Amino acid sequence: MLLVTVISARGLVKRYGDLAAVDGIDFEVPAGESFGLLGPNGAGKSTTMRMVGAVSARTAGDLTVLGLDPDTHGPEIRAQLGVVPQEDNLDLELRARDNLVVYGRYFGISRAECLRRADELLAFAQLEDKATAKVDDLSGGMKRRLTIARALINTPRVLMLDEPTTGLDPQARHVLWDRLFRLKERGTTLVLTTHYMDEAEQLCDRLIVVDHGRIMAEGSPAELIRRYSTREVVELRFGTDRNADAGARLESAADRVEVLPDRVLLYTDDGERLLEHVAREGMRPTTSLVRRSSLEDVFLRLTGRSLIE
Repeated sequence: MLLVTVISARGLVKRYGDLAAVDGIDFEVPAGESFGLLGPNGAGKSTTMRMVGAVSARTAGDLTVLGLDPDTHGPEIRAQLGVVPQEDNLDLELRARDNLVVYGRYFGISRAECLRRADELLAFAQLEDKATAKVDDLSGGMKRRLTIARALINTPRVLMLDEPTTGLDPQARHVLWDRLFRLKERGTTLVLTTHYMDEAEQLCDRLIVVDHGRIMAEGSPAELIRRYSTREVVELRFGTDRNADAGARLESAADRVEVLPDRVLLYTDDGERLLEHVAREGMRPTTSLVRRSSLEDVFLRLTGRSLIE
C-alpha cells in the first residue's frame, strides 16, 4: 500500500540570531503514523513544531505539510491541523462545552454542528459530566483532555501535541495515553514532542531523538534500543565514593559500563548472569536491579546525560 507523506522536512533550519535552534534536520511523517520528537528542554522540538504548524517561518531548508508550503499556505494548513500547546490555553470565561463550540466557530463550522461535535468529543475525553463546569474547577488532567478535545473540533488530519502530559500525575497521564491511542487506532496522524521516554515508547510508532537542534537517531523505540543499547541493564549502587572503582572493576564483565553519581549501569544481554558474576567477585552493592533497556539508555548512549535531568 502506498503511504501518503503528510509532513516532509529536508535540511530544515531555524535560527534566532547566531543560535541555530533547529540545525538542518530531515524527517518524513506518513499518514496515520504516530511520530515523536524526543529530547531535553531546549533541543529544538517545540521550534520544529511551530514551523510545521505554520506559525513560525523557517530560516532555510524545505518543508511541506499536507503537500503545502507553510510559509505561503499557512491558513490552509492550519485549517487541517489540531494543535495542543505545552500550556493549556483554554478560555477561563467559558464553560467546558462552550470552549469547544466557540473554537469550532473559528473554523466556520455551524453552531449546530459545533454542538454535536462538542458532545461527541466530551464523551471521547470522558468529560460528559463536566460539560457545564467552569474550566477553573477542572483538574489538570481534565483540562488537558479538554484541550485535546478542542483541538479535534475541526476533525484535523494531523494532531500536533507539544509535551502533552507535562505536569500530570501518573493516573492522569495513563488516561490521556488511552485517549491518544484511540485516536491513533482511528487513523489520525499524531505528531508529539516529549521529554518523557516512557511516553515515547507508549505512543510513538517512530521517533527522532533531537539534541541541540540536530537529529541524533531515528527509528521505532524498539529499533533504537536494539541499535544503541543491550537487552538488559543492571543497576548497582555501591555508594558515591565506591561507584567509580566498582565500575572500573566490572568493565570487562559487561558490554558497556556507565558510572553515574548515584549508581553504576552495566549494559548486558543477561542481567542475572552478570549479577552472579558480581557476587562471585565478592562485591556487595547496597541495591541491585535488573531491568530491560529503555529509551533513556539510548539517550545516555547518544548524549551522555539523561533526558530527565
